Amino acid sequence: MINALERLGKQLQGDLFTDRATRILYSTDASAYREMPLAVAIPKTVDDLKRLIRFANDFNTSLIPRTAGTSLAGQVVGSGIIVDVSKYFNKILEINTEEKWVRVQPGVVRDELNMVLKPYGLFFGPETSTANRAMIGGMVGNNSCGSNSIVYGSTREHVLEIKALLSDGSEVIFKELSLSEFQAKCNDDNAASPLEVAIYRQIRELLSNPDNQKEIRNNFPKAIIERRNTGYALDLLLETEPFSTAKEYRTFGPYQQKAAAPPLFNFCKLIAGSEGTLALITEIKLNLVPRPPEKVGLVCVHCHSIEESLRANIIAVKHRPSASELMDYYVLECTKTNIEQRQNRFFVKGDPQAILVVEFSKDTVEEVFESANNLIAELQEHRLGYHYPIVSGADVKKVWALRKAGLGLLANIPGDEKAVAVIEDTAVAVDDLPAYIGEFNAILKKYGLYSVHYAHAGSGELHLRPIINLKTEEGNRLFKIIAQEIATLVKKYNGSLSGEHGDGRLRGEFIPQIVGERCYEMFRQIKQTWDPKGIFNPHKIVDTPPMNQFLRYQPNQQTPNYATVLDFSPSGGILRHAEQCNGSGDCRKSHLSGGTMCPSYMATRSEKDTTRARANILRELLTQPVNKKDPFNHPEIYQVMDLCLSCKGCKAECPSNVDVAALKAEFLQHWHDANGISLPTRMVANFVLLQKLAMLVPNLYNWLLSNSLTAPLLKQIAGFHPKRSLPQVGKKTLRQIIQPLQGTPSVHLFIDEFTNYNDQQVGKAAYELLQGLGYGINLPLHIESGRTWISKGLLKKARTIAMRNVELLKDHVSKQNPLIGIEPSAILTFRDEYLRLVPPYLLPAAKKIAQNTYLLDEFIAKEAEKGNIRPEQFKAEKQEIILHGHCHQKALSSLTYTEKMLQLPAGYTVKTLPTGCCGMAGSFGYEADKYELSMQIGRLVLFPAIEKTDSHTLIAAPGTSCRHQILDGTGRKALHPAEILRQALKT
Repeated sequence: MINALERLGKQLQGDLFTDRATRILYSTDASAYREMPLAVAIPKTVDDLKRLIRFANDFNTSLIPRTAGTSLAGQVVGSGIIVDVSKYFNKILEINTEEKWVRVQPGVVRDELNMVLKPYGLFFGPETSTANRAMIGGMVGNNSCGSNSIVYGSTREHVLEIKALLSDGSEVIFKELSLSEFQAKCNDDNAASPLEVAIYRQIRELLSNPDNQKEIRNNFPKAIIERRNTGYALDLLLETEPFSTAKEYRTFGPYQQKAAAPPLFNFCKLIAGSEGTLALITEIKLNLVPRPPEKVGLVCVHCHSIEESLRANIIAVKHRPSASELMDYYVLECTKTNIEQRQNRFFVKGDPQAILVVEFSKDTVEEVFESANNLIAELQEHRLGYHYPIVSGADVKKVWALRKAGLGLLANIPGDEKAVAVIEDTAVAVDDLPAYIGEFNAILKKYGLYSVHYAHAGSGELHLRPIINLKTEEGNRLFKIIAQEIATLVKKYNGSLSGEHGDGRLRGEFIPQIVGERCYEMFRQIKQTWDPKGIFNPHKIVDTPPMNQFLRYQPNQQTPNYATVLDFSPSGGILRHAEQCNGSGDCRKSHLSGGTMCPSYMATRSEKDTTRARANILRELLTQPVNKKDPFNHPEIYQVMDLCLSCKGCKAECPSNVDVAALKAEFLQHWHDANGISLPTRMVANFVLLQKLAMLVPNLYNWLLSNSLTAPLLKQIAGFHPKRSLPQVGKKTLRQIIQPLQGTPSVHLFIDEFTNYNDQQVGKAAYELLQGLGYGINLPLHIESGRTWISKGLLKKARTIAMRNVELLKDHVSKQNPLIGIEPSAILTFRDEYLRLVPPYLLPAAKKIAQNTYLLDEFIAKEAEKGNIRPEQFKAEKQEIILHGHCHQKALSSLTYTEKMLQLPAGYTVKTLPTGCCGMAGSFGYEADKYELSMQIGRLVLFPAIEKTDSHTLIAAPGTSCRHQILDGTGRKALHPAEILRQALKT
């Protein structure tokens, strides 16, 4: 088999990986399942897919198709070959604006598709909470819906055609067929694909049988439930022209219209929701709809209980909203500690047990508020809810961001008990929802459990996640018992066990209970006909193993504790911190969606370079370490961690707050302990020492860096790329240039190592700015920040530095005399790493310093808010500024402060660029093997944005690395905000 895989790898135009690290990264899903694949294939062409099909048939293995951002039930794990089409099958092939359709490959991201469609006034309707990374192929495979399904239904309703490969490798196109065309397909004895004929004949035989028709109509979920995704969609095919006997027909959606005739037969309805078990999709033709009205308002109904919110939901749906979504107390609690999401809680009053968010989309603001007020009036009439804020404008996105973060936020619950996806996808009729949830919670209470409730109340589907510890035998047992009892409850209400997340490994076991044994046998017959050898994603939907097998955690599994330099105790240790990653894939969004996380993935589009990959590799190899003496000493971990830029985007943007920068730094310390420290690593870490030596002979040092003969040699020794320019040193340090200034109020100025030796002009500008604004400036005794040591994973040295700085500053820094820093990556160590580095006896002092430490930008903006700094102190001139924010500042502070600071002078306007990481990230962009990736990251957004600006526009960048990257990448000089504001001072 290994030799055969090697031959296959040579044939593929894409990639085939059998190394352990890559297989580990594809061995888990966003639910609770784990199974190690044989290999991972990343095909480029349809011919690659055909080769994979031939291989699977020849060697009796399986193909598990995978995109991203859609599966939650174990659909994408298995022991065969993972076929990841997310990297290369990502093209929009054709847009037809007259007929309102688009043709795409399965790896196209939903939100990115709609960005392209926006100028045409069209869009693809279904919107998952993961829409900024969810791919169309996965949305078809799972028949995804989303918060707006109350209007737009599921993906199935919008799939017009599918081009696919069958299990024999033949290419087929599925589309609407008239009755005569359907019969022709069934009777074509000379067809190019005998398998295609066989599947048409089989469906005709199955659905023409009156007994089968009766079984389907009597046993499938209620037709009024739009979110019914259990098994194969035979009920929908039964209502098409060849088989339907109904007297009236309905279109999709809650506001259903009567149709004069049954829909035409289309196998796309069966493919949607089939989870890759029937065919490999290569192209999809989608129906498009006009963009929704732009005027949107939300009524955020605060309720005393879940039951009250669900009764309010029944009334809300009657008002024809575009969405009605629920967040319960537990989700809202999680948002309090999430750096990004707590800013989105502005509308929350008190501690409601549930908030129902009801959206109205209208043509005018007046219509929005009229609908909102009508709903509020009826809710008040029925005494439902106690607070009804109406949110509109830009704040709407903040509320939806809070709601969409629910899945990832739940991973933040401390300890081994987690909100598990066991029966989180059930759907019933909206009117049945209060009674159903009441019985649901009664079942949980019987076992001493409680559940999280959130999501799609308006469609009758709440995501319900009981809190269970799957590492225990009792937790494993409860996992299955709860699934069994809720399946029985779902059947009582004629609901669907899966509303949108599919059956996969999780629910397949209970499908016979939901649809009956005879209907389930039809499913098995369909799978057998379409895929006789079982090569397409086996053991999903039919013939699935027990749902509590192949779990990520085994009963009575121990969680090893590891001694670490950084303090991971709030998470329960470094391993549990890695376990916070639930695979939601927020780190797989592209640069088009904004944000910082994750820059290396944005450039490479490889799973290996995601935040979750880094958490997954640690979770796997620390849970079951091969090398128990040195559990961190795994080349696989190094391989996956290597391209992490330590930007800290994940610390803020990951809903689970997985801090991969901290994980990487800790891993590197253990790696160095086991393998030694390379010369380039030592040189970067010892930046301060090298700069001190350079300043003994600054002219010679600067000449050596610029000379065409010596510069390449110095860069080679340091491990730097020959094209990268290096920062020069000044003739004097900043400390030698400036002196303390008496004055009240006064601040302590932290002179970081980068400003002190290389960016003295920035430090001098900051000093003169504070002086001109009337502040006294103290220059307290301190040493370097330790940033270079932290970035290279030399945490033991960094700990010594942190302890020394805390000792030196603890008796000086206070609320009245704060510590002010210029370089974000240096000063923010006081707020971040220092709190995890210092020993317990210094922690109170470190916390006090952290609470009174500010970026210069923050300090200026806050003082302006107090009225201590006024616009009149600056020249009134017109000046346009574009701002690129430092990653650490975005993660640990905010760019809002810099914006406010730069707009103090009358006439100054600031446009903040929608950039993520610049790509430099300290020494990362200098390193020879990372230079190209660094520049590739810069070219995503930053470089093009700067190149579009004229020479009169100032470029502001608080970070020294960012300014250097901008210079190397565009030839333009960026300024620190302090330099810009200093130039604007009247004095």
